[in-house]
Amino acid sequence: MASGLVPGAALLIAACGSPATAPAASQSAKAAVVMTATKTVSGKSETVLTNQQGLTLYWFKPDSATVIVCTGGCAATWPPLVAPTGPLQAPAGLSGTLSALDGPNGHQVLYNGHPLYTYSKDMNSGDAFGDGVGGKWSAATPDLAAASAY
Repeated sequence: MASGLVPGAALLIAACGSPATAPAASQSAKAAVVMTATKTVSGKSETVLTNQQGLTLYWFKPDSATVIVCTGGCAATWPPLVAPTGPLQAPAGLSGTLSALDGPNGHQVLYNGHPLYTYSKDMNSGDAFGDGVGGKWSAATPDLAAASAY
């Protein structure tokens, strides 16, 4: 019986001893922080930006390309999309520009100069409950115009 355990142990060690492929996959997954999906937003089918988990991304009208207004309690309700430092990779076909701004929420991702957020009431990938909240929140779409700096 002991000889039957050795090959199994060798397979277990071999499986655990291959970390070279795991970091490469996770680094590439981290780089693509913004995706797209078609969802029903305010009653109509629309292509929107999403995070890696498929949650709708939003932008806040008072923010600018250089100033992040949604912090503290606001950021608790509207969690910012943050990314590790380094280059950001957009999915194929996304025509806008991804960048990041180091600010009060960390290394926050911007699309065409708009800081991006999720909404705490969106629990599933099909949700887009934050669109239009307070007249200042909008679902981010691939054709979102460039933001201006203050």
